[in-house]
Amino acid sequence: MRRTGSGHAALAALALWLVAVPAWASIEFYQTADRTEVGTEDVFQLTVVVVDPPDNAQVQTPSPEDFEVLSSSQSTQRSIEMSGGGPPVIQTVRKHVLLMRANRPGSLTIPPAVLTAGGRTWRTEPVKMTARRGHVEPPRPQAGRQPPDPFRNFPAPLGGMQDPFADNEDAEPDDRRQQEDVRIPRGDSDLFLRATIDKKQVYVGEQVTLSLYIYSRVDLSSVDAVTMPKLEGFWSEDVESPTQLTGEQRVVNGIPYRTYLLRRRALFPVKSGTLAVTAAEADITTGFLFAGHRVHRVSNALDVEVKPLPPGGPKGMSSAQVGQWDLSLEVSQTRVELGQPVTVKVILEGAGNVKNVTPPRLEAPPALKVYDPTTTDKVVPDKWRIQGRRVQEYLVMAQRTGTFSLPPLEFPYFDPRTGRYEVARTEPVELTVEPGAGGVSSAPVVPSPTHVTDAAAEQKNVLTANGLRPLRYQARFEEPAAAVWQRPFFVPVVLSPLGLLFALGLVGLVRGRLSNPDELSRNRQRAKAARKRLAEAEKLREGSSSAFYGEVEKAVLNFLEARLHAPVGGLTRDALDAKLSEAGVDAERRQRVRFVLEACDTGRFAPGAEAAARERILDDAAAVMEGWDK
Repeated sequence: MRRTGSGHAALAALALWLVAVPAWASIEFYQTADRTEVGTEDVFQLTVVVVDPPDNAQVQTPSPEDFEVLSSSQSTQRSIEMSGGGPPVIQTVRKHVLLMRANRPGSLTIPPAVLTAGGRTWRTEPVKMTARRGHVEPPRPQAGRQPPDPFRNFPAPLGGMQDPFADNEDAEPDDRRQQEDVRIPRGDSDLFLRATIDKKQVYVGEQVTLSLYIYSRVDLSSVDAVTMPKLEGFWSEDVESPTQLTGEQRVVNGIPYRTYLLRRRALFPVKSGTLAVTAAEADITTGFLFAGHRVHRVSNALDVEVKPLPPGGPKGMSSAQVGQWDLSLEVSQTRVELGQPVTVKVILEGAGNVKNVTPPRLEAPPALKVYDPTTTDKVVPDKWRIQGRRVQEYLVMAQRTGTFSLPPLEFPYFDPRTGRYEVARTEPVELTVEPGAGGVSSAPVVPSPTHVTDAAAEQKNVLTANGLRPLRYQARFEEPAAAVWQRPFFVPVVLSPLGLLFALGLVGLVRGRLSNPDELSRNRQRAKAARKRLAEAEKLREGSSSAFYGEVEKAVLNFLEARLHAPVGGLTRDALDAKLSEAGVDAERRQRVRFVLEACDTGRFAPGAEAAARERILDDAAAVMEGWDK
């Protein structure tokens, strides 16, 4: 009997049948949501999973009308499982992740996802959702039946590689805090403007940092205009104002955004209560070149709860005295000659409202005259805080010799970090005033700018009008001249010595009579000399302060020396006043003399303290000298 087949043929037919088995026989297709109860302001995640899809498989994710799809992403992962002695098993898993948000409250349904491959169609089960208005806290994980994990058979990552689908637990705390404060607006989810604050509850005077960001998932070209919020009830200072758009990656509710900082300002509330920070606005151009599109965006408004300072603080404490402060005192020299100035700096530095805080005023004994200070600020803002120093510079002039003490200074403030009142203090400073080598008259004479200019402009090496003479002398022959006694000038020349002798006698007589004038004539002459001296000072009116006021002071002191018949250059103001009083000078004139001399001291030594016009000083000095009638 003839055989029609063999065992080899049967095995080949079986292999062909196994190959012909369709690939979709092992397909798994389902969808799950990370939560089933959400708020209309919440973003949740829908995951569509396909296990071992064919190469030509097409997945259509849900796009329901009751939900807004904020973003979608796709990922594929393969694993190899080795069983004992058998062939390796290769598994492919494709994930479609959608971030969604409910458009309205109610009982909503996410329709099934659809998979098509090889002429067949698969559908997942729909997902029932409950949406409530506002925000709903996510439920805590409960032990129970969980949806099948498609990666449950995957081996552990090699080399410590992190799971690409796991949440990033290493995000910086600041980034997580920013994520909590950001809400994605409806309709503008691709590009929106958001304002954030680092603190929602502060004390009066404590800094709140306001930051204005652009969140974008499209390309930006420029920001054309920015309108900052109205800040009623706040003292504000700029912290950071970028001139170029520099973005950084940030994830908001699972959605990647590119964020751009527009402005950052430090706010210092000046009153307690709920203070509103209104919405900011910006005009933004997206795209590049001719494809750009200009849009207008409005940020969110914010509220800040401001608490009053706790009881127990110093009386009259202002809101600017909140922060962390240090107080110090700097003295240019502690040993000085009488008549020389001393510079004292009161330095207040720390973190807080630097430009609005007031350091304590310098106090000194009556023997030390303290002029009004000049104030300088140096603000050094870091990324979030305002810090720096405020310096008040005083000029101190001793009125007499001796050892004097500048008392310690105190600056009370409230530290919001500890919630307690603190006091910054300085140490007392001893100042020794020694007798000077000379008074004001020993000061160096400053040359007049006019004289210096004339000397510099003087021409050098200029020939005379006749020029150079010729090298050889040419003689001229003339007739003999007449005798000397025959010339007309002979008689006047002979008689000129007698005339000169007579003139000298007449001059001596006149000088003898003028050498003993009466008191009124002498006063008039001194007034004339004073006016001449002041005229020299008037030429320096547009020059340096030191030269001008030094010339005025010398004119006044020289006049007083002539009037009192005694030197007054080394006398203090009080001693000079006493000498004038002994000479019978009335109180009003003594006060005018003191005013002119102190104004000259202020103009010479105090930086920026020359408040009166120089014309007034000239008039007062002339009135002091010319109006002297006793």
